[in-house]
Parts: sequence; structure tokens; C-alpha cells
Amino acid sequence: MIRRAKIVFAFVGVLLLAGAIRSRQPSDPLDNLLQSAEEWARENLDESVLQALDQIDQERVRDFFSNLQRSLESSSVYDLAALKDTARGLLPLLSRFDETYPYAVWLQTRLDYLEAAEELQPKLPVPPGKRGAPAPVAPPQALQRTVWEKKLNPRPLPPRAQAFVPRLKTIFAAEKVPPELVWVAEVESSFDPRAKSPAGAAGMFQLMKPTAKSLGLSTWLPDDRFNPEKSGRAAAKYLRYLHQRFGDWRLALAAYNVGESRVQALLKKSSTRSFDAIASHLPAETQLYVPKCEATLRKREGRSLSELRAPTG
Repeated sequence: MIRRAKIVFAFVGVLLLAGAIRSRQPSDPLDNLLQSAEEWARENLDESVLQALDQIDQERVRDFFSNLQRSLESSSVYDLAALKDTARGLLPLLSRFDETYPYAVWLQTRLDYLEAAEELQPKLPVPPGKRGAPAPVAPPQALQRTVWEKKLNPRPLPPRAQAFVPRLKTIFAAEKVPPELVWVAEVESSFDPRAKSPAGAAGMFQLMKPTAKSLGLSTWLPDDRFNPEKSGRAAAKYLRYLHQRFGDWRLALAAYNVGESRVQALLKKSSTRSFDAIASHLPAETQLYVPKCEATLRKREGRSLSELRAPTG
């Protein structure tokens, strides 16, 4: 049984690596992507693992991570809904083993996006005389905020929140950032410092390596992103910088999720300073991420992003 478990999580690791490769090289054909993963497996896994691969539904799992990454990066929120059932089916497997548990944490928090996308679909009004016409790719932000608040209203406090929130609020306050923003960690990881994404983001605040390094964190033995206090301080510094650059918490959070250059380019193109004005041109994940952060903040603190003060100092 133990041997079988090792085979399963080793294979899932290969698939997660494939997802990361896919996100960095979106122009690669899927066949080339799988070939890269198989080459990695031949170099790193023993023969018994390779022999077991044909006993697992490789196509289904591989396609799921590829489709999820592609859908999160596209501008169509609605495409995410089709992945909900597969994600739910895969979560127990990832949660079962220590080696794959960090990916389960990441997927569990992203399952919210897939469920929200499904909830948003029937709420879209059909214009008169347009029945049967394709739906637009982006639900209005006002509608998304309503759906998120309804979805999160009954949600209990994450198990680790009581231990981490007071410590993190002290850190955020010391960095001159509104302490209420520690709840970004609930959206990113449900306050689980072990979280890891297939694309390489890690820790409670899901920092990518380049961002973490730019903020003074070590990303190799030890990886400071898995340290709640160090990653929390880095996240606070980054959010302070992003607000100073964009002058708005919604835009700052969008940049935290998708990258500041993407947000800046859209603002310049649209000649606006509003998140809502550029939201439909952002990746589906970012479109959902910002209103989810705001609904989480309202649920936990009773405040909206517009009510938060600007960073000081």
C-alpha cells in the first residue's frame, strides 16, 4: 500500500510539473508538454513507477491541470465551471499523501472560482431578441461581488486563522499596511503555509520565486515563503508598493495576482484608473480574485476595500 501511494504521488508530481511547464510556455503543443513530463519521469523515477503509469488515467489528470491553467489565464470566467466536478474528484487523491497535500491546498482554494463561475452563469440576463446568443466572457463586477458575498457569508473561520491572524496583523501594521489585508491569506491558501501551486507559487501568501527574491526572501533551503511571518512581511511590503504605484486597493490586489505590468498596460490602454473598467480584459482568475478578496474582507472585518486607508510611510 505504501509503495502504491508513492507511485501515485510521484505520478501526480509529474503532472503538476507538466502544468507548470504549460503555464510558462503556453505556445507549446500539448503533446510536447507530455513528452517533457515523461522525460523528467525517466530521469527521476525508478522503473516500477514508470511501469505503473499505464494503470492510472493519465489523460484525464493531465488534461485537467492543462485546462485549469489555460482557463485561469483566459478572460472567460465561464469556462472554469466545466472543471468543477473534475477538481472535486481529484482533491481526495492529492489530499491523501504528504507529498501532494500542498497542491491540494492550492486546488481547494481555487475550487471556489470554479463554483462561483457556475453560479454566475444562470444569473446573466439575456438581452431581448438575443436568446441563444453566446454569453459574454466576463460577468459584471457588481454581480460577482454579490455572488461572492452570498457564497462566503456562511463560511466558518479557517482552522488556522485564530493562530495566525493576530501575528500577521501585527506584522502588517508594522509595515504601515492596513492589518485587515491579512485576510488575503485566506483567499490564497486558507492560512495553510504549506500551499503550493503547479506554477511555482508557494506559502500562505502564494509568492512566486522572483517576487519573493525581490522582497529579500530566500527561496532555497530554507524557502522563506513557507515561513508565515517572513512571507507575511514580504506580502505586506509588496501590497504597500503596489498601492503606492496604483493608488487603489482593487488595482493593487489585481497586480498582486496577475502582475503589475499587465495591470499597468491595461490602464494605459484604457486611459482609466478603475479596476472595474479593465476587469473583463484580465485573466479569469484575477476577475474573480479581487471581488473574492473584498467579500472575504467584508465577511471577516465588516469593511470594503474602498474603506481601507492608504499605506503610510
